[in-house]
Amino acid sequence: MITDDKLRIQARNLAEIDGIDHGFFTRLGGVSKGLYESLNCGVGSSDAPDAVTENRTRAARLLGAPLDKLATVHQKHSNIAAVADETWTPNTRPEADAVVTATPGIVVGIVTADCAPVLLCDPKARVVGAAHAGWRGAFDGIVEATVEAMTGLGADPTRIVAAIGPAISQGAYEVGEDYKARFLDTEPDAGTFFANDEGTGEPHFDLPAYVADRLDRAGVRDIYDLGICTYYEETRLYSYRRSQHHGEPDYGRQISAIVLT
Repeated sequence: MITDDKLRIQARNLAEIDGIDHGFFTRLGGVSKGLYESLNCGVGSSDAPDAVTENRTRAARLLGAPLDKLATVHQKHSNIAAVADETWTPNTRPEADAVVTATPGIVVGIVTADCAPVLLCDPKARVVGAAHAGWRGAFDGIVEATVEAMTGLGADPTRIVAAIGPAISQGAYEVGEDYKARFLDTEPDAGTFFANDEGTGEPHFDLPAYVADRLDRAGVRDIYDLGICTYYEETRLYSYRRSQHHGEPDYGRQISAIVLT
């Protein structure tokens, strides 16, 4: 892991690739107030729209691009990956949970607040992608859809370099027995991603490890997990589950993005 500055975190395997820039952005360095302090990039939040626009502008600028080159999507916890050869406005963005591109200068990004952000690059084919992998999206195949969309642009899964950014850790991610059963009914080997809490006995799910496993199954071999938990990093990262535990009415979202320079 390489911490670039207070605004973003970089993964070493992606930082070593020439011709791209990327960042798993934190909640620091923005203009939002209150619950959203400070770099909230979620257009779906109830934050002041002008503040969100300024925050997204700052993130894009740090990646060397103007805001109108930032391509994000309307995330629905789906297994749909969109191809961006142009950018969209917040009102015209497609419904999807991943964005890929082979067009230099277009910043592809997704927002998260506990789900796993995944940034990907095939250095030889010059294709990049960003995926929003919550448990539902990962379970339904968003990782594979992202790799497939990149392959459609000339990438080879075995050449893809992937990094998993800040996400909720197993220690903070208590789930129900029905949740665990849903996984095991379809994937009997998924039991390795669950551990029972010593106090409550309730299962906890290791989302980043599961996402890494889905990347491996999709043929990706260079996978790096930053190992940073959104729930426990209250001053640096937003967390949906933490906001629920605090009884807060809304929450901010951090953005993760990558660009071919």
